[in-house]
Amino acid sequence: MTSTFRRSPLALAVLGLLEAGPLHPYGIQRLIKQWGKDQVVNVGQRAGLYRTIARLEDAGLIAVGDTERDERYPERTTYRLTDAGRDAARQWMAEILSTPRNEYPEFPAALSFLPLLTPRAAHDLLDQRREHLARRLAELDAELATEAEGRALPRVALIESEYLRAVAHAELEWVNGILASLDDGSFTWDREQLDGIAAASRGQT
Repeated sequence: MTSTFRRSPLALAVLGLLEAGPLHPYGIQRLIKQWGKDQVVNVGQRAGLYRTIARLEDAGLIAVGDTERDERYPERTTYRLTDAGRDAARQWMAEILSTPRNEYPEFPAALSFLPLLTPRAAHDLLDQRREHLARRLAELDAELATEAEGRALPRVALIESEYLRAVAHAELEWVNGILASLDDGSFTWDREQLDGIAAASRGQT
């Protein structure tokens, strides 16, 4: 079943959190946010979490545990990790960590159609992106300096933030380079040039 289950960051997070013991969906969502994992796991919509939990249960990777009863809240069904789920989490970790995968992010897709804009418009928009990246770097720097009870957190607790900072820093450097090239005119394009490329492409099909 693990070979046919379509893994996702959220599914991996659910299996990872259940390693420590049974949890109900709200507890899973709360821990993802509390530990800052919502930077890499999309848990904004609880409906998506419930769908993922249902898929994991159907695949036999998790199972229903007890029902928690508390006068302050409705009954909550907890879920526990199965042996198959534990094996699946280890398999996914091995595949994800060892093998890069093209995940088709939006930014490169937009760059591939940059000629739809004028160089000036592209410059203005990328300048806005530069500002967002600079703020993001500052936020990540603050997070990496986080302490718990006066002590620095172990590196492994913030390793994903360290990676995100490295990626954001590299992207900021790249965007700065593109903006400099647009400023000095070494990177530019015009409609006539693009029409020629399009015509040549059509001739090859």
